Amino acid sequence: MNPTFATLSLAHLRTLDCLLQLKNLSHAAERVGVSQSALSRQLAHLREAFDDPLLVRQGRGYVLSEHAQTLIEPLRQVLEALHALRQPAVFDPARCERRFCLAASDYVAEHMLPLLVAALEQEAPGVSIDFRTWQAGQYALLASGEIDLATTLFDESPPNLHGRLLGEDRAVCLMRKDHPLTALGQLGQDDYLACKHVRVSGGGDKDSFIDRHLRSQGWQRRISLQVPFFSATVQVLGNSQALATVPEHIARQLCRLHGLAWRPLAFVEHTQRYWVVWHQRLQASAEHRWLRNRVFELWRQSQFGVQGGAAGLP
Repeated sequence: MNPTFATLSLAHLRTLDCLLQLKNLSHAAERVGVSQSALSRQLAHLREAFDDPLLVRQGRGYVLSEHAQTLIEPLRQVLEALHALRQPAVFDPARCERRFCLAASDYVAEHMLPLLVAALEQEAPGVSIDFRTWQAGQYALLASGEIDLATTLFDESPPNLHGRLLGEDRAVCLMRKDHPLTALGQLGQDDYLACKHVRVSGGGDKDSFIDRHLRSQGWQRRISLQVPFFSATVQVLGNSQALATVPEHIARQLCRLHGLAWRPLAFVEHTQRYWVVWHQRLQASAEHRWLRNRVFELWRQSQFGVQGGAAGLP
């Protein structure tokens, strides 16, 4: 065994988990609460321990080495197993009688909630679910206990939250199948600004990065309608020339199910990360751990979820 590997601590493993998740030294340093120089020293120690570069410079950012990619899920399992050591009793889902409040978008409600209910019926018939539509920034409801678990999008984690990364993809433009812009391979900024837009507010922050990009150039798009539901957006797009900026995996599914079309954006690049998140107060709960792991597993197995990383918040 590499002697440096034997010196790794739990703090080193948490740092590695954060680095594999964010692929950004400054963001990871903020997340774990150390200086960037201290994090760089930890990364050097980790590279020596694993005899691998782990993060490889590419342009202005980093990509994961091949070996680092294989560490993501085993590392997550190790960290969760260490957390489980603190649990005093074995949790039996079949004997659990608890009501959980789950918040997400109507897309998740339509495609993922039936899978979860079916799983609970078989494995934990005493568990019941209250579902509500998640709105961007409602993290105080996780802290207060009004919401136990949420699926959402964010780039930087709010304080006192834990989570698992469900995956990531890019934002694209959704439109009716015979929209004039379907003649283009991708949408330029002028074409984008020439149209009206429908904004989906439910489920997390899907498109504010677009507005920030446009404001930096002195532009603003025309939002003709804002609704919390994807289902309403589908109906509006099918009967108008409006566009909706949505995650690509959702666009693909809605096009398949409702005969719409989508095109990538040529004028801005932005990676969207999807999380299942909970408050720190529930981190040690055996019941809650079982539920969040079940939600994560069902998402990964479902054709309706984005496929991507499996790292997590510290």
